[in-house]
Amino acid sequence: MLALQGAFAAHVRVLEGLGARTREVRVRADLEGLDGLVLPGGESTTMTLAVEREGLAEPLRALAAAGTPLLGTCAGLIMLDRAHLGLMDIEARRNAFGRQVRSFESDLEFEHLDGGPVHAIFIRAPWIAEHGPDVEVLATVDGHAVAARQGSMLVLSFHPELGDDHRLHEQFLADVVARRAAAA
Repeated sequence: MLALQGAFAAHVRVLEGLGARTREVRVRADLEGLDGLVLPGGESTTMTLAVEREGLAEPLRALAAAGTPLLGTCAGLIMLDRAHLGLMDIEARRNAFGRQVRSFESDLEFEHLDGGPVHAIFIRAPWIAEHGPDVEVLATVDGHAVAARQGSMLVLSFHPELGDDHRLHEQFLADVVARRAAAA
């Protein structure tokens, strides 16, 4: 769990509730031996400055290059885009749906996810303004991509950690288990 700023505690509660062991990542040494990493929502500018201050950009890029599953939510989506860490072939548009007062909830259809729509909570949410050919868009709102996957990276412009539906966290954990099994 990238724990530099933002909504990391809520993700920790969900993941531990699903049986995962978590670790808060604040410095380079915290990245050693990770099987997966969540980049939570928060304030992307503050998170970017903290990543730079702690020298985490290159180790995060190495983690992604090794195929480690990454889950980026809201600001975490922004952090993974071309203009920030450059890990995912997407361009995020910050606060795309509007400021805090324009926050909203919506039920989203995910084609490859059983159990019906995902109830999504959008708070000052970005959307994916542009993406490359290797990016699979998983869900949209009003024609704007709000969930996508590229390789072992999953990004969501909303906050799944704030709701009661944990299927996307379960999917992330399944990716972690599959990668660990493949590496064994």
